[in-house]
Amino acid sequence: MAALRTLLCERLGCDAPVIQTAMGWVATPPLVVASSEAGAFGFLAAAVMKPDEVRSSIAAVRAGTTRPFGVNFHMFQPGAAEIVEIILANRDQVRAVSFGRGPDAKMVGRFRDAGILCIPTVGAVKHAKKMIELGVDMVTVQGGEGGGHTGSVPTTILLPQVLDAVTVPVVAAGGFADGRGLAAALAFGAVGIAMGTRFLMTKESPVPPATKARYLAAGTDDIEVTDKVDGLPQRMIVNAMLRRIEMSGGVAQWLRAARAGLVMKKQTGASFGDLLRMARGMTSHGGLTLAQAMSAAAVPALIQRAVVDGKPDEGLMATGLVAGRLAELPSCAELVRSIVADAEARLASLAPLARPEAA
Repeated sequence: MAALRTLLCERLGCDAPVIQTAMGWVATPPLVVASSEAGAFGFLAAAVMKPDEVRSSIAAVRAGTTRPFGVNFHMFQPGAAEIVEIILANRDQVRAVSFGRGPDAKMVGRFRDAGILCIPTVGAVKHAKKMIELGVDMVTVQGGEGGGHTGSVPTTILLPQVLDAVTVPVVAAGGFADGRGLAAALAFGAVGIAMGTRFLMTKESPVPPATKARYLAAGTDDIEVTDKVDGLPQRMIVNAMLRRIEMSGGVAQWLRAARAGLVMKKQTGASFGDLLRMARGMTSHGGLTLAQAMSAAAVPALIQRAVVDGKPDEGLMATGLVAGRLAELPSCAELVRSIVADAEARLASLAPLARPEAA
């Protein structure tokens, strides 16, 4: 259907205007390959990887598919400069980069000169405008329904606000899971949708069965937004670990941050000075206090506990609110096929209403 062959498809080289977002430890090579082969555009979650892991993960995706794909990173992670070079070295198949805490205009220019599109994720109109000033190619707009760090403005309000404020193509995120959502996003004026939680809840997602079962069991009343984890609003599935964090005080926050720093030091090889510089960079970029920035370092280890180790009560489960209405684990191919078919049917059913004789 012509309506589904949007600018997103043309510029990213995918069949359906659907992006699989870069969820840490979830958007690994198998999921990126599966989503890309299904016709969507997959993003590799390199923001939680060391440079050598990024290099091997990109190679694994390239070995699994000839389709173009994207890479997510942020400039405050250890080895960021090297990761940028690795991405640029794979410009023949890496079609886009995504980021939140992103590069400056000079770095955006390097990507653009290499033919790599910059598609940051934003949660406010002012952030969208700032990204446009840096020269990005598209923006993904995540409304408050989205998972992980999120804002308070619903997608149905934020999306048209951003569409009215910028001239670049806009991708809609936050609350999308099916063809109805895709049809609605296109009607708003977006060029496609981006989904995280829906791809997390697929057969190819690497999340262990015990944790997937908790995602399936969660209703919308089991999903909350909290600012107790690192000072910024995050949407999570309510569990024992989240309640423990919400009841803890400042000393416990610092202890979690200290433990996370030791884990990160061991995993990345970074020095304590590197970790402190990274935390200070986050304070200047995101308006966090040093305590909050250090606490943010504890979040990856807690998320890993749930989505990698399969211990859902001992870690944190970031999620979009849409998880509360999902009850099955399709394959990526089944998911994308159903989204396209449903969106085509929805748009076709509306077509007669647009004809003058229908009035």
